[in-house]
Amino acid sequence: MTSFFGSWQLWAILAAVFASLTAIFAKVGVSDIGSDFATFLRTLVVMAVLGMILWATDQYEPLGSISPKSALFLVLSGLATGASWVCYFRALKLGQASQVAPVDKLSVVLVAIFGAVFLGEHLSPTGWFGVSLVGAGAILIAVS
Repeated sequence: MTSFFGSWQLWAILAAVFASLTAIFAKVGVSDIGSDFATFLRTLVVMAVLGMILWATDQYEPLGSISPKSALFLVLSGLATGASWVCYFRALKLGQASQVAPVDKLSVVLVAIFGAVFLGEHLSPTGWFGVSLVGAGAILIAVS
C-alpha cells in the first residue's frame, strides 16, 4: 500500500488547490502591472523555490545524466509551460478569474485526447463521460 504522501491523489488535490490560489493571487497581482512582467516575476519565484527544494532534498542531478530524449521533451514542456503562463496571465488581466480558470481547465479534455492519441492511454467510458462533463462545464462557465 502506498503511503499517504506517496499517493498521486493527494498531490493532484494539492495541485488543484494551489492552481486555484494561483488564479486568485495572479488576478490581484496583474491589476497594476503588465501580464508578461507578472509572468516573469512568477517564474523567478518558481525557480527560486524549486532551487531551494532541490538543495534541501539533495535531488540535483548533473545535466550530463539527462538523455537527449528527456532533454528534448523537457525543453518542449518548458516552452509549452511558458506559453501557457503568458496566455493565462494575459487572460487574467483581461477577464474574470472565475471564468479564465475553468476555460484553462479545458486542458483536462486535451490531455485526455492527447494521452489517448499519442501515449496510448485508455480511459473507461465513465472516464470519457467525466472528461466531456469537464469540457461542457468549462464552456458553460465561459459563456455565462
